[in-house]
Amino acid sequence: MKKSIIVLLHIGFWTCYLFMIMIMLGLLFKNNTYEEARINLFFKYLFGFALLPSFISFYIFYLFVFPNYLKYKNRYKTIIYSIVSSLIIALIGTIFISIIDGDNSLYYWREDFFEGLFSIFVITLVFGIIALILKGSITWFNDIKQKEALQQKNHEMEMALVKSQLDPHFLFNTINNIDVLIIKNANEASNYLNKLSDIIRFMLFETKTEKIPLSKEIEYIKKYIELQKIRTANSNYINFKITGSFNGKTIAPMVFIPFIENAFKHTTNKKLNNAITIMITINDEFIKLNCVNKLDSNRKLKQESNGLGNELIKKRLNLIYPEKHTLEVINQNSTYSVQLTINNGKI
Repeated sequence: MKKSIIVLLHIGFWTCYLFMIMIMLGLLFKNNTYEEARINLFFKYLFGFALLPSFISFYIFYLFVFPNYLKYKNRYKTIIYSIVSSLIIALIGTIFISIIDGDNSLYYWREDFFEGLFSIFVITLVFGIIALILKGSITWFNDIKQKEALQQKNHEMEMALVKSQLDPHFLFNTINNIDVLIIKNANEASNYLNKLSDIIRFMLFETKTEKIPLSKEIEYIKKYIELQKIRTANSNYINFKITGSFNGKTIAPMVFIPFIENAFKHTTNKKLNNAITIMITINDEFIKLNCVNKLDSNRKLKQESNGLGNELIKKRLNLIYPEKHTLEVINQNSTYSVQLTINNGKI
């Protein structure tokens, strides 16, 4: 929701509240005559009883209590915070009234303190609940908009992934290589054919959910790399390493693979040692992908123009991992490197 609309909601709410108070005051003073000093005192009471506590309570709940609930998801702790906050605000309002009561302050503390405290406590609690409802509604609306945007981007991503990953050249070359391998080693050819089948199945079915086990994403990457290896006799062409345990970790599907695919697409000299280096580091704090590939001098400028666009990848990452990831892309010295870090390995 736009900030301007949120500001208008707040202004509208307090305007309606003040308008309601003005109507009540108009009815009160309509048939009664009071001295000016008594009217001034009455407005001071009104400020300490209905305006100050309600305003403080509203924004304490709006800015702190609700965000605290979203962060920790602890219902009982939120209830305790709400009650304690309301009591403190009610105490502030009660003390304010006792101060402005002047000569009658001692009488107020002795006779009406707890009655006034309870009344203001009820008001602060009511306004706190209103603030929670308003903040919750805004958050719910924003979540809906974010999910709609994410679904749209995911749809675009899926279309791009289908076009990029079901690349006829990759499929035909792999199938041709397997066909040639059938004559030399039928068992090995069957093994590679199963890997290709698993890759296609993964792309068509496993990518439909918001998150998958990290182990599945890594399994896909391993099979993709193994299929790429049959296209070269250079055993040192690819350097692939995983550090850490992926047990219990989850990740959005197809987060790492676009960068890895692009590395293979733009590294055509298969005689180079360590032409492609892929390192995945996993710990309790983050999951990190380092993907570095050596470029051919005549294709250096095409790295970002082919394959899955970096801008689309960045948009998807910003939607899935807002403020929970860092992406660094460097293109220099005939190498193209990508470093993607995802905090905590969670969506």
